[in-house]
Formats: sequence, structure tokens, C-alpha cells
Amino acid sequence: MTKILIRGARVLAAPPERVDAATTDILIDGSAIAAIGPQLDAGEAMEVVDGAGRLVLPGLINCHLHTWQTPLRGLAADWSLMEYLMRVHGRVAGHFTPQDIYDGTLAGALNQIAGGTTTLGDWCHNNPTPEHTDAAVAALEGSGVRALFMHGTPGAGPGIAPSPHPRDELERLLNGAFGDREGRLTLGIAIPGPMYSPLEIAEHDLRLAKDLGLIASMHHSGGPTPAVDPWPILEAKGLLGPHVNIVHGNHLDDETLARLVGAGVTFTVTPEVEMGDGHGHPITGRLRALGAAPSLGIDIEAAISGEMLTAARMALAHQRALDHAAARNGAGPSVGPPRGAEALGWVTREGARALGLAGRVGALEVGMQADLVMVDAEAFNLQPANDPVATVLQAHPGNIDAVMIAGCWRKQNGRLCRDDLAELSLSVRRIAARVLGAAGLAAPAA
Repeated sequence: MTKILIRGARVLAAPPERVDAATTDILIDGSAIAAIGPQLDAGEAMEVVDGAGRLVLPGLINCHLHTWQTPLRGLAADWSLMEYLMRVHGRVAGHFTPQDIYDGTLAGALNQIAGGTTTLGDWCHNNPTPEHTDAAVAALEGSGVRALFMHGTPGAGPGIAPSPHPRDELERLLNGAFGDREGRLTLGIAIPGPMYSPLEIAEHDLRLAKDLGLIASMHHSGGPTPAVDPWPILEAKGLLGPHVNIVHGNHLDDETLARLVGAGVTFTVTPEVEMGDGHGHPITGRLRALGAAPSLGIDIEAAISGEMLTAARMALAHQRALDHAAARNGAGPSVGPPRGAEALGWVTREGARALGLAGRVGALEVGMQADLVMVDAEAFNLQPANDPVATVLQAHPGNIDAVMIAGCWRKQNGRLCRDDLAELSLSVRRIAARVLGAAGLAAPAA
């Protein structure tokens, strides 16, 4: 197996617990981290990488992205949530072919790697046929990213009645592309949840996820209030726990949020989309007050850019603004404003927990997967690098010098390790022109 030694880098091993950025070495053996320490013996290492001037941190984790929407970049930048739902899902999504899903997902996943994301929660809710699903999975595999592929309910969309998630399709995937539960790609399910489907369907979907050992993720950002509160019922039936992930959650009341946190449910905040599209204030501070923490996601590149470090800065700045305002009004937060190291934890450790990958990724520790990012701390925009955490948070994709996933380089010397990017860029432009034209929306030039 290939051994790689990174020599003399400043390593942020596991934010926020270890942010000392000590100069040290990292030895990778195959797909895993074999040793971390100063002056490691290179031994039989086939590659020795000079880490001088580089900050190494765990690979970033994007817990929520509708990756198939990459060809729709910028389309919804000025739209409200309802405009997005009616136009993208009501008019555009149905024009995507399996090949479109493949190309869009591949382009989106590669862009995530370029920005330092090594693990992606791909919430795929445009899979009306098994062929669409297989195309998305093949694209994730081909990109080299680590991913939790969250299979959406086929046929779901505005104006379409929810239906129970199909067990046979999940079993087909588990017996095929996801047969290796320890592989780089794992399976989850994307469900409507009790706010957007009848309680009996929510029960079915959550029980199915639990039976199959899968993460079940759902949106929660408004919607009609059920006549009967579904959460105590679901909890009493043992259907809530760490296998349940709620995205957004802006309109959950305090009592329900505390109940869900107590049950071990994880939460993913997508700060820029939530603030821009009218979801409401991100719940970062409300989670912190309960002794919990969010994971973070991008959500839709149809509205915003895909950089996870930008998401971390936005979540951090938003919560600090709320906390400072509360302090001015004499009601300061009990836990104090968040620090930068905490925000790095949201896009590493907490992301791993939300995607069911804790212990495998999200930190740099011996035995864990070799998923890491090298930031060029000598770049002009980052000098002087007085604080390693602040330096990382202020970095942009151009500062991401290298990205490794499962011991394989996917970006080196500031460039993705591929030669098909121009062709792929042309493909997504053509997809945009065709699907937007078919939907009666303004189509860009091909």
C-alpha cells in the first residue's frame, strides 16, 4: 500500500480541542493516518511532501447540498424560498436526464473538493427513475469525494402527494453500489418528514431508515402546522435518535428543539441560504444554549457559492451579531459568542457526526481516514498568519493548495487532479441552456 509522509506542516488536528497548529509530520499508509508526530521516520514512504508554510486541517464536511443543481448556478440568487420551489422543482427539475444528473453532480462534487470539502452530504431529490439515481451515484464515485448519498423519494415535488420511501430501491442500492458499508460512499435517505407528509408516512420512512441502519435527513423550514404535534409520537415509538438529521429547523419552538436535541437528533444549518431566502434566523445559538452544535451545509448553488469556509464564517458572524445585540439589550447569551475554533468544529467534527461518520473522518487522528486539506498559509492574502484558525477561516479556494481523500490526492499544487474540467464546464452550460429553455425560463448562452 502507498505510504505518504507530509513533513513539517502546521497541523490543526481536531478543532476545536486542538488548535495549537504545532509543526509536525503526518504519515499516511493506504487510506488511513498511520502516525502524527515530529520528525517521523520516512521509512518506506513512496512520497515525501514538504509541508513548510502549509496549514493542515481535517477535510471539510458539507452536510447538505443538492449537488444535481450545479447547472443552475446563480439562477435563484434573488428568489425567495417559494419562488425557488415553484420554479426549480415545479418547472425545471423534470427536464433533467440521467446524463444531466451525472454531469451536474460530478461538477458540483469536484467544486466541493476544490474548496477543501472532502465529505459531502448529497441530498438527491431529483431522481424520478433508478437511472437518475445510478447516474448521481456514479458521478460521486468518479469525482473521488467521500459522500453520504441521501436518496430522495422518487416523484416528490410541489403539488405531488408524498408517498412512502421505497424499500426495494434502497435494498437494490445496498446490494449494489453501497454494498461496502465502510466504503467511501455510504447511503442515506432524504425524506419529507412529519412537517411535509402525513404522520404515517413519516413513521414509515423513519422506521425504514432505522431498520436498514441509514441516516434519514429531512427539511424543516416552515410549512403548515400539523393538527397533532408529531414529535412526541415519533419519540415514543423510538424513531428519533442520532440517525435522524434535520436541515434548517428555523421554526421549531424551544420545547420541541430541546426534545429533539435530547433524543440525539442532529441539525444542519445552511446559514447563507436560510438568511437570504427567508427561512428565518439560523438556529446556531439556540443549539449552543442546549449544549449542542450544528453541522453546516451549502444547500443550493442555484442561489449561493459552494465554499464551506464561507459558510463557517457566515454562521459565526451571524451568531456573534445576535449575541452582541442580546448583550446590548441586557440579555447576554449564557455561553458567550462562538469562537473561530468552534466554527471549524462545525465544518469538521460536527459534520462527521451528522452524517454518521464520526470516528472515521472529521479529525486528524491515528487510525482515521486520511481526509485532509493543506492551506497555503504563505499566500499574500493570508500573511502574516498570526492565528492559524483565523487564517484557515479567511482562506478562499485559491488558497487550498492540496486535498487528500482516503489517502489519494484529489487536488495538488492548487489544481484539481483532472484534465476534463473544460469539457465538463461546457457540458453544464449546455444543460442549463436546454433545461431552462424547456422550462420557459431565461436560458444562458450555451
